[in-house]
Amino acid sequence: MGKSKRALSTEQIHHPYRAPEGWAAIPVGVYKASTVLFKSTADLHTPRPRDGLSYRYGLHGTPTSYTLAARIASLEGAEHCLLAPSGLAAVTLVSLGLLRPGDEVLVPDNVYGQNRYLSESFLPQFGITHRFYDPLDAAGFAELLGPQTKLVWLEAAGSITLEFPDLVGLLQACKAHGVISALDNTWGSGVAFNPFEIAPGLGVDISMQALTKYASGGADILMGSVCTRDRALHERLNYTHEHLGYGLGQNDVELVLRGLPTLELRYRAQDATTRALARWMAARPEVARVLHPALPGSPGHEFWTQTSSAGAACLFSAVFKPEYSAAQVDAFVDALQLFGIGYSWAGPMSLAVPYDMSRSRALDLPYEGGVIVRFALGLEAEADLRADIEQALSVLRA
Repeated sequence: MGKSKRALSTEQIHHPYRAPEGWAAIPVGVYKASTVLFKSTADLHTPRPRDGLSYRYGLHGTPTSYTLAARIASLEGAEHCLLAPSGLAAVTLVSLGLLRPGDEVLVPDNVYGQNRYLSESFLPQFGITHRFYDPLDAAGFAELLGPQTKLVWLEAAGSITLEFPDLVGLLQACKAHGVISALDNTWGSGVAFNPFEIAPGLGVDISMQALTKYASGGADILMGSVCTRDRALHERLNYTHEHLGYGLGQNDVELVLRGLPTLELRYRAQDATTRALARWMAARPEVARVLHPALPGSPGHEFWTQTSSAGAACLFSAVFKPEYSAAQVDAFVDALQLFGIGYSWAGPMSLAVPYDMSRSRALDLPYEGGVIVRFALGLEAEADLRADIEQALSVLRA
């Protein structure tokens, strides 16, 4: 190819070379763009459907992000998927997309803390009210549903204390009253159960995930998803999605795409380690109770066996006996050598965080004892994690 007479900068921007067709590889190509080029002004003026198959501007999607959305929809058993910059952004998208002044949202009392704060502190600015409900009491929940109730949040299992809700009873009540149901399905991650088929003819309207957790698996990105089967509902959410200006870094999208093929393997491995350590921890004399949906006696265990006995994720919480002070439990957590101290979960490293539940509950959910420590199990060997907890318990007792 002869040397161009155009300036160097012009030539680099308008270089005529195009890579030949026929390239194929296992990873999805990473397409980065703000501007999307049109073939002509006629092409520019042609309306483009928001169907995940056409391009208008990089903010709305690239071949890379459309591929991820399609794969997350399949994982969830959905037809449509919107991606958001974080799990909290996905929660906010649902609430802002569906609620208007005068509406009410019902929220489980064991909901993810940021969703709680959204309902308590942010949504009231727009004239949106909220009430908390006991996710184990479907009959009491049904009595709360009224003409102003336009959205119900579900969470399975609940945040920190891991009560597994009566999904069948709650969804039956939502369906009877014509109320939209949205499930935070980060814990199930498309592996434990199909959120759109909880029981014959019964499922959620929306399934949301923090892809930060299992879908990524690397503890290195933030992302969320909102999945639906109903096209009209998807379009309502997409309208808000576009006006919020949610965009994604395509290298982050690439990382989640890389994590998806191993999601189920990681989920099963961490699930097995978690169940084993939860059972062992439940027998420890320092512990009043272990909260884990797969353990008989844990709140909502019977609902877990009906809904998602195929999976139980990587979390369990230990309620220490009341004679151990918060300072002693903090010392126990500090003494752990293989557990990092930090939020999130489903990454390669195990984590442990102590919680004071008196600040984050409006109702009396069924747990007793003293300080709670939530354990998030990573990919370390079970024997090593058990030995680490055992040595840290000697610090607690001291």
